[in-house]
Parts: sequence; structure tokens; C-alpha cells
Amino acid sequence: MERRRLELSGRARGESDMWAPPYPDSLVRGFNCDVNSQQIQHKPMSDNSIQRALLSDNPDANVLQRKPSQGAKRFRRCRSAPRSETDEKPQENGLSLPAKELFSVVRPSFRLVGFLLFLYLLAGVVIFYLVMDQLSGKRTNRVLDALYFCIVTMTSVGYGDLVPNTDTTKLLACVFVFTGMAIIALFVSKSADYLVEKQEVLFFKALHMNMKCGEAKMLRQIETNKTKYKFYTAALLLVTAIVVGTVFLWKVEKLSLVDSFYCVCATITTLGYGDKSFSSQLGRTFAVFWIITSTIILALFFMYLAEIYTERRQKMLAKWVLTRRVTTMDLEAADLDSDRKVGAAEFVVYKLKELGKISQEDISSFLEEFDKLDVDQSGTLSTYDLTQAQSGQ
Repeated sequence: MERRRLELSGRARGESDMWAPPYPDSLVRGFNCDVNSQQIQHKPMSDNSIQRALLSDNPDANVLQRKPSQGAKRFRRCRSAPRSETDEKPQENGLSLPAKELFSVVRPSFRLVGFLLFLYLLAGVVIFYLVMDQLSGKRTNRVLDALYFCIVTMTSVGYGDLVPNTDTTKLLACVFVFTGMAIIALFVSKSADYLVEKQEVLFFKALHMNMKCGEAKMLRQIETNKTKYKFYTAALLLVTAIVVGTVFLWKVEKLSLVDSFYCVCATITTLGYGDKSFSSQLGRTFAVFWIITSTIILALFFMYLAEIYTERRQKMLAKWVLTRRVTTMDLEAADLDSDRKVGAAEFVVYKLKELGKISQEDISSFLEEFDKLDVDQSGTLSTYDLTQAQSGQ
């Protein structure tokens, strides 16, 4: 009886060994631990976890692992496979430049504009000094008159007290007019870039604050008076320039008070009627510095005025977009992939479209680029897709 029981138990052990996998116990235990860890990873997320991931500045932050819906593919990189070269080596072409460095290469800086202005004035003084005898009008000092004529030409004031009198000087004046306008255009372009960047920083700052705190606190924090202080400073400098110029023309050039103010306004607005102007040597020395300074101050005054206006409108638009209630129509418009669900990325894209930061043409071009990179047509991008796309180019 005991022998029969031992045979049955041995046969049972043999059958169990036949079905057991030929792996060590340690590997089986490790596999079970991996399965348990994968089960632990699929805990429900808190409501604000997506927002924390989107707003994270660290690109190496923990990536959210969400349970995929039915039918969706999940791609995991095999840890035993060698890493792709695209993971370790950044692209060395020109397109890998950061956005800030890219724009700094394209846009001229104020330092470059100042250097071009210096070259313009230096060349103008030398050239018009040599052809001063071919200019008609009242003269004081040869070098001073050449510099004065360059300033009046560049700022398009054009008093008419010094005018070209020969074909050579007329052609030179035409060249210097367009060159001076190009330098002014560079300055205006740089100012416009500054204004646009200020608007973008304001919007993203408002959006980030709305994610961190409430609406009332957000509005208190973004209500800054920095632009207003700049506007008030420019206004004070403009009034000072007008007063100084009026008093100088009144006392030194011996014009009446009304004519002095009239000449100042015609100068800083670049009207330059020419009936009243600087005629003495001291007056033209003063005009060389005062004309260019006052015209720049006036340009800054209107630039800060426009910045205040656009900043106020941007705040109102950001407040309206960030505080209004989302409707079913909004959800339908935000559903880019038509899966009757709106993810965090789709919602952010829709809000950016609503604010006018991006357009449908931009989104279409981005989707076309995504389709080109998605070689296996899986709806996601992986290192395999990037490698295949780069090898196919």
C-alpha cells in the first residue's frame, strides 16, 4: 500500500515537471515582480496630473503612463536592445537650433543698427564734406553742415535750408535717403519684434498662472505697471525735448515763441516744411543731437502707447478665453481625431486656436509632418519611425 502511494506521488511529480517551464525560480520570481509592477503602474491618476505633465519644464520628467483604450497600440522599447543613435546624439544641422538662437540669427539687434548708423553718418560726412560746394543754402561749418545734412536726410525732416544743386549731389542724396530709411526700418522692425515677444510672454504667463492659482489672484499678479512706467517716462522725455527745443529756438535762433514751437513740432514729426529751421552754427550743432534724439523719443512714445493698448486687449482676451465655460460645441471643435473624446493636448490646441496664437493652416502643416514621420502608420512616433524616416530621405 505504501509502495502504491509512492508510485502515484512520483507520477504526479513527473507530470508537473513536464508542464513546468524550463526557467530558474529566480527568473520566474522576477517575471512575477515585473507583472506586479505593471499592475501597480495602472492606478487611476489624479485630475491634475495631465496639467502637471504639460506644464513641466523638465523634458526628462516622469512621463504619464495611461491605460490604453481598446484597440490602441502600445509600444515599449526592449531594454536589452541597443539604444538608437537618435536618442543620444542631437542633430547637428541648422534646424536643431533653439528658437531663441534661431530668431537672434535672423533678427538684427539694436547693436547692429547702431553700428550701421555710425557707418552711415561717417560715410555721409566724408562724402558731403567733399561735395559741399555743390550744395546750395546757408552754410556755417563744412564738417558740421555735412553731418547736419545727413541727419536731416536720414530722419526725412528735409528743411530745405541745404539742398543738392548738381546732378552728382542729387544722386548721392537719393542714395542716402533710401539708406537712411532702411536703417530706420531695421529699428522699427526690431521694435515690432520686441512688442510681439512681450505679448507672447504675457499670454503664456497668464496661462501658467491660471493653472497655478485662481482667477482673481491671476489677474492681480499679471496687472503690472511696467509698461505704463515706460510710457510715462517716454512721455516725460518727449515733453522735455519739446520744451528744450522750443526754448533753444526762441533764445538762440531768435524765433518767436509760436514759431519755435511750430518748428519743433514740424521737426520731431519729420514734416520739415522748411520755412523755419536752424541757421546758426550753434543751432546746427544742437540740431545734430536734438533731431535724432527727439525723433527716437517720439517713436518710443508711440510704441509704448501701442504696447499698452495691445497688452490691455491681450489681457481681456486671455481672461475671456480662460474663464468662459466650455460647451459641447467647443468639445466637437476640439476633437481633432474625431474619436468623440478630447484629450489634454487637443484641448490646449483648441484654446491656442481660440486665442489666435495658431491657425488651422499651422495645425494642418504639423499633421502633415507627423504623417511623414509616422512610417508604420501606427498613430504614434517612435525611434524606429525616426530612423526609417531619416534613412528614406
